[in-house]
Amino acid sequence: MKNKIKVFRAMYDLTQEDLAQAIGVTRQTILAIEKGKYVPSLELAFRIARYFKVNIEEVFTYDAEARTVDER
Repeated sequence: MKNKIKVFRAMYDLTQEDLAQAIGVTRQTILAIEKGKYVPSLELAFRIARYFKVNIEEVFTYDAEARTVDER
């Protein structure tokens, strides 16, 4: 899954820590999501989108090409 969290943080002039505190997670969680190392739960994805006042699809996109052979 790809995301634009870093882009939205820049638009709002937020650090990873700022966003993490606002939505109730750790900075490490935000970092892992931004790097694509952690896929957030649907609830967390919605919290992030709501924080930025956008639809979830504006923040997160599913990339079927990025899936590994094992996942198929």
